[in-house]
Amino acid sequence: MGKFKQLGLSKPILKVLEELEFTKPTEIQEQAIPLLLEGHSDFIGLAQTGTGKTAAFGLPLLERIDPSNRSTQALVLAPTRELGQQIAEQLETFSKYMEKVNVLAVYGGAAISNQIRALKKPTQVIIATPGRLIDLIKRKAVFLDELEYLVMDEADEMLNMGFKKELDKILSYTPVEKLTWLFSATMPSEIKKIVKKYMEDPVEVKIDVKNKVNTNIEHQFAVLKRSDKLEALCRFIDIYPEMRAVVFCRTKRDTQELAESLLQINYKADAIHGDLSQKQRDRVMGRFKKNDLQLLIATDVAARGIDVNDLTHVFHFTVPDDESYYTHRSGRTARAGKKGISISFINGREGYKIRNFEKKLKINFQQVEIPDADKIASIRIEKWAENILMTNQSERLNAKLVKKVSKLFSSISKEELIENLLSIQLDQLNLGSNKDLNTETEKSDRKEGGRGRGGRSGSNRYGRDRRSKGRSGGSKNHRKGNKKATSDSKKSTKKKKRY
Repeated sequence: MGKFKQLGLSKPILKVLEELEFTKPTEIQEQAIPLLLEGHSDFIGLAQTGTGKTAAFGLPLLERIDPSNRSTQALVLAPTRELGQQIAEQLETFSKYMEKVNVLAVYGGAAISNQIRALKKPTQVIIATPGRLIDLIKRKAVFLDELEYLVMDEADEMLNMGFKKELDKILSYTPVEKLTWLFSATMPSEIKKIVKKYMEDPVEVKIDVKNKVNTNIEHQFAVLKRSDKLEALCRFIDIYPEMRAVVFCRTKRDTQELAESLLQINYKADAIHGDLSQKQRDRVMGRFKKNDLQLLIATDVAARGIDVNDLTHVFHFTVPDDESYYTHRSGRTARAGKKGISISFINGREGYKIRNFEKKLKINFQQVEIPDADKIASIRIEKWAENILMTNQSERLNAKLVKKVSKLFSSISKEELIENLLSIQLDQLNLGSNKDLNTETEKSDRKEGGRGRGGRSGSNRYGRDRRSKGRSGGSKNHRKGNKKATSDSKKSTKKKKRY
């Protein structure tokens, strides 16, 4: 906390930071906060996602707001609804012990009437996505004529999403005499044009933009055929039962199809992408944060603003072309000082991407093999046996019931009983045949070329269809009874693009 005191922050802010156990400022916070607290110049902060940029601009912004002034003094622009919500939540937390500063997030996908109603109250700080803000300005629900501070967060992503015209429009409604703070992971030519057009002699802080990767992340890659990606992902999940992960796909359609394939084989997964309504996105993120979901399948854009500190893994189901996207994705794990693993699925012709990331990001990748079914069976059976040993006797047990079951088992030995229980458990795991997935070559991948991105649908899990049975297993009669349902499910999945 000593270093935060040296930055010039007030006692109410320092009290909150102490409660939040913020002990040491990140590099961007240490350099940006003193400049933004007292400075009278425009500012550019270049730093990757996960480096603490929200506090870097949010803390000095709150310090400079005048609570007695009822007008909108600060505007923070964010590319996605999730990021906007996250920024608003953090600013509200940071201002806990300050004189009342009203913060409001406005974004598309939510009822605009509710936002207009909320804006009738004095709102000193607005966090907004560009499209919704323009709608509110046109409806005369937002007035920016007294704006003093404009913050553009994730500016490069806003341009990647096609918000250039919206940004120009919004900036035309703001006073010339204001301070503009721009935060971005990269500095493409379009950002430079904005800086030249709208900013005056900005102070720049650059935090190793190209090479800043969290050192607590272990980078791995697996080489496999595209048609085996789903099966490979499932094997990694099976071998790490405590896993919580984000799986990145290239397109909205890919995320939805992968999530549906995982759900069909009873993995706790759901997708988040731009086609979902705000209510749907909130529901998915709420379930993920409450641990009701093990896997979140996401596009790069939708993942902006995801703030979960206990992710163990990030999977690149399709590997990005740009190293900045790899850094953004991988940075979702290993937060708050924890360790994390980033695993890329590549085919035989994508090795150059791994080499490029190693060179440009100055990181090392380790090639890993896809776990085989025998290894997964061994781990899960051992866990099953440990759970039995740790189980306390139920209060519902009575002596008569124990005596009755003991009599039924009296005709077989302990070894036979264990073998029977083990057989039932193995059947429930439904591991099927031990297909080796570590056989990808450039030649074999060319043969797969016409089959599209990703792996197969649920029909090829470990060489056996698990959809009729689920991960809890079932008797042979139960599987037989579900034969028609499984057949119908297969027919319906054939109509869709298959993983």
